[in-house]
Amino acid sequence: MRISVILPAKNEADGLRRTLPTLRALLPDAEVIVVDDGSGDDTATVAAAHGARVLSLPYSMGNGAAIKRGARAAFGEVLVFMDADGQHDPAHIPTLLARLEQGFDMVVGARDWSGQAGVSRGAANAFYNWLASRMTGFDVKDLTSGFRVARSDKFKEFIHLLPNGFSYPTTSTMAFFRSAYPVAYVPIPVAKRIGISHIRPIRDGIRFLLIIFKIATLYSPLKLFAPSAGAFFLVGLGYYVYTYITQGRFTNMSMLMFSASVIIFLIGLVSEQITSLTYRRDA
Repeated sequence: MRISVILPAKNEADGLRRTLPTLRALLPDAEVIVVDDGSGDDTATVAAAHGARVLSLPYSMGNGAAIKRGARAAFGEVLVFMDADGQHDPAHIPTLLARLEQGFDMVVGARDWSGQAGVSRGAANAFYNWLASRMTGFDVKDLTSGFRVARSDKFKEFIHLLPNGFSYPTTSTMAFFRSAYPVAYVPIPVAKRIGISHIRPIRDGIRFLLIIFKIATLYSPLKLFAPSAGAFFLVGLGYYVYTYITQGRFTNMSMLMFSASVIIFLIGLVSEQITSLTYRRDA
């Protein structure tokens, strides 16, 4: 089984100095690809010195863009994705690969609470996991973990869906669930990153809020639109009952709420069909 290890890296020279030697010793025959996302340090030089195949982007395009670049260029039948900042220990890769061999198409390294980057990030990830579990009907242990292994042919089906930013783990996980490709989770410890995080609380906080809606639209839009339509209908019904009792009439506001509920529900039906076409494979 040919293995390709893909590490997106932006100014991660120090992290690569610690990660790559261990990775090489553990998987000497694996293809190691470091995607240099427009780094300003010697990331590319360090990666090349440790025998990695370096793909350099002319400017920073984002973590997801680096993942897509690396996945397209990889020759392996199995793709291993991990961070280059020293958080992920290559020693856990065999455990993930062994789980993959049990019939799964993707295996994700799940962090515990101690592995979260702060209380706010941990709380946000816990909420994402809960929401994804409700949407999919599966117990999603870590929706945003970047340490995962996947079968190359399955993963490449969804490259066009992946964003250029930080939410590629969410998108790929929900795409696998939506296409009935089995996903497993393996608990792993996570070390403290080397260097400075590229995540910005305000900017990326807004992006992560959008992940909530992306979870729904990627898996089943109707599960998001139907409750919203129901809420508008109940508000309209409640207001109608109130105005009928107090004024004996049907108001324009009640009509507006009823109309909004129908429109939202119909939009959900159309979105559901679009989602089904998105995951349709040509013969």
